[in-house]
Amino acid sequence: MITQYKADFEKLEWESPITGVRHKYIDQDGLRMRLVEYSKEMAPHWCEKGHYGYLIEGEMEIEYEAEKITYKAGDGIFIPDGPEHKHMGRLISEKALVFFIEKI
Repeated sequence: MITQYKADFEKLEWESPITGVRHKYIDQDGLRMRLVEYSKEMAPHWCEKGHYGYLIEGEMEIEYEAEKITYKAGDGIFIPDGPEHKHMGRLISEKALVFFIEKI
């Protein structure tokens, strides 16, 4: 999945926007590609930004307004955009690594 987008994350340093989350990202061809590592230290929080991702390792549960879905390594994740589609994630495993693709 990552190689399909020619995203070379090896050269980049990790950034930590919030506790328990670190990421690397590349902007390319109108897309932002992010490699995000979550740990159990991440506090549950609601997010309203939509994104498409691929769970590389670990397990996570995402609570949408109407349902909860458990994702395992190898699963694609699609999260709709906008405040009417709030979601909150929590880890089931100790860590999870996700590759996200977003329009800039």
